[in-house]
Amino acid sequence: MSALMLLAAVLVLAVAAFFLARQRALVSVQGNPRLLHSLPGYYGWFGVTAVLVPSLAALVLWLIAQPLVLEARISSALPATLTADSAQAELTLADVRRVADGLEIAVAQGVLTETELTTIDSGTLRATLGSVGVALAEDVSPEVLAAARDYRSQSQWGAAGRAALVLAVAVLGVFWGVRQARPDFRARTQVERVILALLITASSIAVLTTVGIVWSMVSETFDFFAKYPARDFFFSLTWSPNFRGGSDLGILPLIWGTLYITLVSMLVAVPIGLFAAIYLAEYASKRLRNWVKPLIEMIAGIPTVVFGIFALVTVGPALRDWFAEPLGLGNSGSSVMTAGIVIGILNIPFISSLSDDIINAVPQSLRDGSLGLGATKSETVKQVVLPAALPGIVGAILMAASRAIGETMIVVMGAGAAAKLSLNPFEAMTTMTVKIVGQLTGDTDFAAPETLVAFALGMTLFVITLGLNIFALWVVRKYREQYE
Repeated sequence: MSALMLLAAVLVLAVAAFFLARQRALVSVQGNPRLLHSLPGYYGWFGVTAVLVPSLAALVLWLIAQPLVLEARISSALPATLTADSAQAELTLADVRRVADGLEIAVAQGVLTETELTTIDSGTLRATLGSVGVALAEDVSPEVLAAARDYRSQSQWGAAGRAALVLAVAVLGVFWGVRQARPDFRARTQVERVILALLITASSIAVLTTVGIVWSMVSETFDFFAKYPARDFFFSLTWSPNFRGGSDLGILPLIWGTLYITLVSMLVAVPIGLFAAIYLAEYASKRLRNWVKPLIEMIAGIPTVVFGIFALVTVGPALRDWFAEPLGLGNSGSSVMTAGIVIGILNIPFISSLSDDIINAVPQSLRDGSLGLGATKSETVKQVVLPAALPGIVGAILMAASRAIGETMIVVMGAGAAAKLSLNPFEAMTTMTVKIVGQLTGDTDFAAPETLVAFALGMTLFVITLGLNIFALWVVRKYREQYE
């Protein structure tokens, strides 16, 4: 049974539990709902929770535990030469999963039968899977093919066991929910407890996700520093990775490129975005505001790859032909200015929208008091409204800076990939995010420092952006109360 069919069956049982539990509660008091502790609908919703909560919990636990158990079995059956260390074992298991999925697709499309599946050899496997759209970089070994067959077979049995377990739990939930539908049962209290638990779980997902991200980066970062000196990483002026050894992995050129491009982008985004917000909030008519603000915010919906193409085709050549070459500052269309200007354009709606909302949140009484004392409209905006909104505006600017620091596609297409220290804004440079992608792309060895350096770069980037966000929140909270 597929996952969608399984979920549909559980939902049908939940609907049945709702009506059965509600009806049983009414029957137990001869149709007089006043004799019930809770409204009849609460008994029905308790039946729904009695089905959904345990069955979905069983499904989640199965989906977590089954791959771990299955991969442990497959890994133990593989030859020791294919699982010599953790990195090689992970690559081998990835090949096993890819081949197993390809075999399943081939059988589903009729390219292979179950009989042919047991007799196919590793020599013809690559061509067969290629015909169904599953590409293999190289021929797989007979051991990996045998493990893939075993993996597919056990996965099918696992799917059957999963369906049986979840349906059994759901059916038991129906009986339990209906049986509890008694006049003295506190159905409303139980339903509210379940809802509270779901809300707590939902609010915990963000925290747990952050913890998982940090842990994955921290563990790999420590592994990197065990193989490469931390002093050379943080203080070297050269970035020159080489998978054959002898790499120079100094982060300073990448930090410089990241901060330089971010500075240029903020010099573009902050004045334009802030002035647009002031105009829309204080000077524009309501009709004009209703037209202009959505048009500005549309910029945020454009994919960054489109901005990258704009930087590569339009902004870069224009800056080269009109400024860099006439001034003798360079002859390349890829530069800090190109990426910075386009990222700044990308951030205009972010700063404009947030600043506009913050300015509109300033109490009207402050404006009325200033105008009543004889100040002009512009004086009121400059001396009353903007100081009152300044904490929120600063927070919006710092959050926009965090977004600019993390931009990748525009930098790849607009600034190039050269890691260097230079003050010339018309030279090609790069950022930490670009090098993270570069070090993790292609056929990489996850035991090599040249690959693990991506996690150290990611951890450094995480600390920088986290610091900016914390500073933004501190500014907002510190100065907010004096205007309330």
